[in-house]
Amino acid sequence: MTSEILDAAQLAKLQKVDSATIANVIELFDFRSYVAGYSNLSLKAIYPKLPPAVGYAVTATFRAAYPAESGDSYGGMPELIAQAMATPAPRIVVFQDLDDPPCAATYGEIMVTTFQKFGFSGLITSGAARDIEQVDRLHFPCWASSVIVSHGYCRFPDVNVAVTVGGLQVKPGDLLHADANGIVNIPHQIAAAVAELCELYIQAEEIILQYLRGSQPTVAGYREAVLKAKQCMAELKKRARLLLESKP
Repeated sequence: MTSEILDAAQLAKLQKVDSATIANVIELFDFRSYVAGYSNLSLKAIYPKLPPAVGYAVTATFRAAYPAESGDSYGGMPELIAQAMATPAPRIVVFQDLDDPPCAATYGEIMVTTFQKFGFSGLITSGAARDIEQVDRLHFPCWASSVIVSHGYCRFPDVNVAVTVGGLQVKPGDLLHADANGIVNIPHQIAAAVAELCELYIQAEEIILQYLRGSQPTVAGYREAVLKAKQCMAELKKRARLLLESKP
């Protein structure tokens, strides 16, 4: 994991905007493909009305289809939490369900309460959710592929490993931003600059939206507003390039 950790103010800037805006701002840097670094349609926000979650990934694999040789359903939680303390807060726990298809729920009320108490800001699993109403009362954002009533023989075969959820590879310590739109991995190399440019990007988009909110928009006026917005975004792209080049 990189030693460059965002401060509270930078994290707050990221949390103020949605994941779609984060994805747009990352594109300014031409750092990766425009169709990489985010989750696919297999994952859904279980509580889509909650604010975005931002945090550093704590990763684990999950399996529930058959009994383990030893241990119980919650036996691996203390060890997972202990290892997670090496990751800076806020933390997002990310589980890859190794059962295909998922056979039981990855999480429920007890697990979510535990993560919430130990400085986590969200939970992502390629598997299933349960205890929907109980977790809803905790106001803790979760993402899953489905809902299943039982926890089965749940256990965590591996902790602190690279995992894949919703087509997105997540490594321990990756910076994630997630909301009802999906999950985005923010590269550490540009994370501080992304936080700096988000509000400016929203202002550029607002040029078009403010024009359309007018009482009598015309095609000519709309074309002019789009041109102004594109010019602002072109300037942001130049600024992003300079920020990237200035990094040691």
